Amino acid sequence: MEGWGGLAIMIIIGVGFGAVSLVISNFVGPRNPTPEKMASYECGMPPVGDARERQSVKFYLVAMIFLLFDIEVAFLYPWAMALRDLGWSGFVQIFVFFAILLVGYVYIWRKGTLDWGPEHDPAYVHPAPPGPALVKRYRYGTRN
Repeated sequence: MEGWGGLAIMIIIGVGFGAVSLVISNFVGPRNPTPEKMASYECGMPPVGDARERQSVKFYLVAMIFLLFDIEVAFLYPWAMALRDLGWSGFVQIFVFFAILLVGYVYIWRKGTLDWGPEHDPAYVHPAPPGPALVKRYRYGTRN
């Protein structure tokens, strides 16, 4: 039971920090909503067009790889709690575990899976700069 006390304290601190932050921001934060501020925010792009546009497959690959490595990190907490009981065999097991993860990371890095921006795509053609009407349409915060 001695390991659960630390976990309970971490959960209490996390929930408490989130609640206190929300309450303080509600009292201290400015309140002057505009249509631009009330609009949904999606990656810095203006929310126009069809929501069902096709995304690059590399975007989904990076997302799955992030989830994979994120879940693997979740295994570290139980291992750290049981490290004293596991001894050297547990240390060797986690070392092999990280070696396998490192090999996988180097493999996806060398395959170019993490390079999913347009500057890494040889077939990418830079679009023409938008005309003045399009620029004026998406200029948030102005009154013209």
